[in-house]
Amino acid sequence: SMPSEMLMKIFSYLDAVSLLHVACVNRRFYHLASDNEIWMKIYSKCFPPKRTIWKTSLQTETVPLGCATLQDRKPGYWKKEYILKQIAAVKTRVMQLVKPVDPCTGLPCKNEKAIKASGLRWIIVLKDKNGQEHVMEKAHLSFKDTSVSVVWYSTSWPCLDILSTLKLFGVMPLLPDQSRALSKKGPRRRSLIAEYDLSHLTESSVAVGADKLVQLFSLNPGLVLGLWKGKNEIAFVMVSLHYHQLLEKSALGSATVQYVLPPAKPVLDDVDPEYGLHDYDLHVDMHSGSCTYMCGTFKNLFCRKGDIENGYLKLTVVSLKDNTKHIPLIGTVGLSWETAAFKGIVKDCYMMDVTLLDETRKPFWCFSAPVCMELSSEVSNLYDYMGHIYTTDYADSEGKVCAELVWLEETKEYFIVSLVLYISTEKVNNWYGTNY
Repeated sequence: SMPSEMLMKIFSYLDAVSLLHVACVNRRFYHLASDNEIWMKIYSKCFPPKRTIWKTSLQTETVPLGCATLQDRKPGYWKKEYILKQIAAVKTRVMQLVKPVDPCTGLPCKNEKAIKASGLRWIIVLKDKNGQEHVMEKAHLSFKDTSVSVVWYSTSWPCLDILSTLKLFGVMPLLPDQSRALSKKGPRRRSLIAEYDLSHLTESSVAVGADKLVQLFSLNPGLVLGLWKGKNEIAFVMVSLHYHQLLEKSALGSATVQYVLPPAKPVLDDVDPEYGLHDYDLHVDMHSGSCTYMCGTFKNLFCRKGDIENGYLKLTVVSLKDNTKHIPLIGTVGLSWETAAFKGIVKDCYMMDVTLLDETRKPFWCFSAPVCMELSSEVSNLYDYMGHIYTTDYADSEGKVCAELVWLEETKEYFIVSLVLYISTEKVNNWYGTNY
């Protein structure tokens, strides 16, 4: 019942973020909080005028370049201009941060700063079989060289039996440079990154390990769901996100449709008959949150034509026969987890980050995913390593990773004695314009 003039006077004292919040109340507030005069003052204060129009010898009026009278602009014009200008400013700042590239990984070396500058956060939305959505906002972040791990835990998870899907979203405030603590109804944009089916989780998903309290299930891409042991109740959700085009996936999709990466343009080379078979660089990071078990870079990997079989190119990173390149894992290998009341570690599980670069040092195949070590029935017959053999395997539509490790009881450590990558010939052909 308050007069519009009085409301406009109140709104004139609000900042941009508060005005966007007020505009969500109802239709009347939306129109009043989009007033051109209010937003033009905010715009002019934030973005200095480009020129001055002299009215008299003693009085001046500052007007932004290209500015017309308020009456000539449609309602909400200056609000839209201000938002677009702020988004462009933040995008420019983020682009400057992601320009420097780490020569080992081929990825921007200031990803953490870029993420913070953009105001980017991640949320998960659990949808039950009745269509009701449960939004989990608060998350804990852990940054690594090539990925960020995001963990959610709560004391009020809905029961797994009633859940149908889990959606992972990137969330960015509409005005990142003025972002406050994210609220459920704040002015922000959602970008769908992945959707996971939970309706038959224990039957269709891969169990990657367990300890006395929780059991872990892996869902592709890169998600770990921890259930309290013996119960269909969620303890925590963890997702590992590789930096390669993470900002695009987390910002450029819509609330319902995932962002689709543009296809790589093949680079044709008629001079080199083995173009696409050599000069790969690999960066591998095996970790669990703040603990790093192995981090290494391997240069000049290649594949002979005779090693192409069953639709895969074989890249041998660590050979079983060359013990000078065998690599130890540092520390007690296990996937750390934590909730509000409990914490623990699931042994023989960890996150694997793989970044494979082509001969131009561009990211060719990248992923971050949970993996586990499984005890093999074989026993090492290597002279230097007498112990149990463990295997670690990962596969997706673009390739496979196969690793063998030996446990040394004397030194209480694992050694990687074999590490082989298998790259899909279809991916190689599409990338290079070849035909293997």
